[in-house]
Amino acid sequence: MYSFKNDYSEGVHPRILNALMESNMEQLEGYGEDQYTRKAIALLKEKIKCEDIDIHLFSGGTQTNLTAISAFLRPHEAVIAADTGHILVHETGAIEATGHKIISIDVSDGKLNSENIKSALYAHTDEHMVRPKLVYISNPTEMGSIYSKDELEQLSDCCRAHKLFLYVDGARIGSALCSEENDMELEDLGKLVDAFYIGGTKNGALMGEALVICRDSLKEDFRFHIKQKGGLLAKGRLLGIQFLELFRDDLFFELAKHANDMAKLLKVGISEAGYSFLTHSPSNQIFPILPNGVIEKLQEKYLFYVWEKIDDESSAIRLVTSWATKEEKVLEFNEDLHNVNC
Repeated sequence: MYSFKNDYSEGVHPRILNALMESNMEQLEGYGEDQYTRKAIALLKEKIKCEDIDIHLFSGGTQTNLTAISAFLRPHEAVIAADTGHILVHETGAIEATGHKIISIDVSDGKLNSENIKSALYAHTDEHMVRPKLVYISNPTEMGSIYSKDELEQLSDCCRAHKLFLYVDGARIGSALCSEENDMELEDLGKLVDAFYIGGTKNGALMGEALVICRDSLKEDFRFHIKQKGGLLAKGRLLGIQFLELFRDDLFFELAKHANDMAKLLKVGISEAGYSFLTHSPSNQIFPILPNGVIEKLQEKYLFYVWEKIDDESSAIRLVTSWATKEEKVLEFNEDLHNVNC
């Protein structure tokens, strides 16, 4: 069985593993005060082209989201998110558990726009309701779509006009930035949003996310929030070493590009077999619509999620490629799909 279920089935890129092994017996400061973490943070600031940001390393995405969002909001304030948003659907109510309501917005492609934001604001009028304060988006979205620079600028302008925080879940930001349709750079995020994170777990790291806080008012006492939420890792070196290795050259982007290339190869094969897709997704997640009989046959050899029922005869599945996806397995999948189709 070969898995297209996610982009974290494999362990860690060998180069990162080697770096962890080579530093293994060094005695270093704990809690992110070690030399590797400091170098990694300095390097990330250089890549984002901004020194006036705070960067904190976490072990996982849900931990990053709940720590950041709960720290940024006052008790009566709420989050605006797409109905497919990860914090709304796949984080076990972590944000609500910290006391903050998520206002769900119905969208077709996973993306929010300024009109969505305004509709949420207009629906929450006074102190008898929660106050929308933070806009949560993912790039790529949970549907594989990506934001253009113009779309992000419009969201940023809307949030600033209405005194809202704009927060970007970047669990797969490498895939978004390396998409053929992308027109943004990492530095644009530093200018347009209040906070975002760079995902390592889904792009070659053993674990790790780098939270970037851009707005000054959100920086104060943040390490206290990390500690209180159980995120201040004693062996912080494990995160620092990985991000230093990912960003000391173009490894982070090379791995993301490989994942995208493998997804594109799948898309070509699926399209040539005559099938369509649930949504346009120029990233490493794709959602082909297949007959249920074909899906059952493919499940004999491959692991993937059946994402959504289309009708009684067909369903959309989700295929995710990773930094380690083997091209021969992608070609094999396409061939098997073609043979089943025949």
